[in-house]
Amino acid sequence: MLPKAKEIVEAADLKMQDAVDFLEEDLKSYRVGKATPAIFNGVNVDYYGTPTPLNQVASITTPDAKTIAIQPWERNMIAKIEKAILDANVGLTPSNNGEIIRCVVPALTEERRRELIKKAKAAGETCKVTVRNARRDAIDQLKKAQKNEGLSEDGEKEGEEELQKVTDKRIKDIDAVIAGKEKEILTV
Repeated sequence: MLPKAKEIVEAADLKMQDAVDFLEEDLKSYRVGKATPAIFNGVNVDYYGTPTPLNQVASITTPDAKTIAIQPWERNMIAKIEKAILDANVGLTPSNNGEIIRCVVPALTEERRRELIKKAKAAGETCKVTVRNARRDAIDQLKKAQKNEGLSEDGEKEGEEELQKVTDKRIKDIDAVIAGKEKEILTV
């Protein structure tokens, strides 16, 4: 494959990989009946007037499979952290003993499991659209390179074929991520 075509394909592959990585990170925040600090990734606490991620004002640990412990670095932040958790609507109710906030992760109902699977599949479809858009943009770049930058027709076709292989691989990656998450959600 010619250097220009290879450069375009590699840039598209990088965008596609970023989309897959984003999907994996997003799926970590799904509460699947197991305690994980990732549940609080989107929770921001009012830290002296500034919205600050929870993990920057407290230590988040999982002492067991059903409990998350949050140890604020400043004791006066306990009420603000509890409020932030409730406002974030992550489905957990915080309780504190004056020093540590504990959140017990309840078991998922069958209905909630189905909702999570549906949500995960929708996120997977959105990710696939992003991958396909990256492919379309790369094909447009290949056509422009052929037209304006002297890329040969064979070079363009070869680039498109390689691009399709990369796209197929990323779609398989997305399907594998979703299947893994679905299995995790269904595990009681």
